[in-house]
Amino acid sequence: MATKLVQSPIPAHKVLPPISTRATKKIKSNRLIPATHSWTKSTSFRSIYTAKVAEQSSGLIGDDRETRDSSDKRTLTQIKTELLQVVQGINRGIFGVPSAKKSEIEALVELLESQNPTPHPTANLDKVGGTWKLVYSTITILGSKRTKLGLRDFITLGDFFQSIDVAKGKAVNVIKFNVRGLNLLNGQLTIEASFKIASKSRVDIAYDNSTITPEQLMNMFRKNYDLLLGIFNPDGWLEISYVDDTMRIGRDDKGNIFILERSSSAGENVVE
Repeated sequence: MATKLVQSPIPAHKVLPPISTRATKKIKSNRLIPATHSWTKSTSFRSIYTAKVAEQSSGLIGDDRETRDSSDKRTLTQIKTELLQVVQGINRGIFGVPSAKKSEIEALVELLESQNPTPHPTANLDKVGGTWKLVYSTITILGSKRTKLGLRDFITLGDFFQSIDVAKGKAVNVIKFNVRGLNLLNGQLTIEASFKIASKSRVDIAYDNSTITPEQLMNMFRKNYDLLLGIFNPDGWLEISYVDDTMRIGRDDKGNIFILERSSSAGENVVE
């Protein structure tokens, strides 16, 4: 920069005030060393400086969520109450939700996960066992899938229940259906699965079998049964990212989120 000014047709001292030798050295020093540069051959002072810069940069990006969560003063009860209010009226998300609503739900989920009172759920399976009712999932049935399954016209979805028998390592998922036009025929898809502990927070799940009852409902789904089962098949793994006495949140290997409430209905879908 200084060289170009000296070669200019107009004398430099008439354009800019003189720059001290000390200031010139400082400018050159800043230009020679980018802020993100990492020295491989350096003095101990420079090594410490580089480490500090890396640490600060990491904090600005990686710790953003942790900082945000720690600054939130809401109690777990308040966050759970807000989450349950947000998921009301969207049919468990099965037919999709607006992106803004989805982002709001996921933000509350992450906030709960960051304050999980049971960080090692598979070591506390008594909190996982029992019957749960699905209140939200990112599993969706949209477009042609919904049409093929008759879920636009004459079949509606009822409640989703999951019963877990910890001692047997078994889980039973029950999806309720109501059929209009057949005296409000009620039926259900039952999917049985086995699970094994894979880590302090994860279980591996293996599909065992499934049935649709009554027979009339099975006849309606028979043509697209593989499609229906493909949507709700639990095969894979499940990360239990939050669990307490009344709520459980999980994330599966397909990227889905599940929010369940402990069911107060005695005798619902008990594992045999």
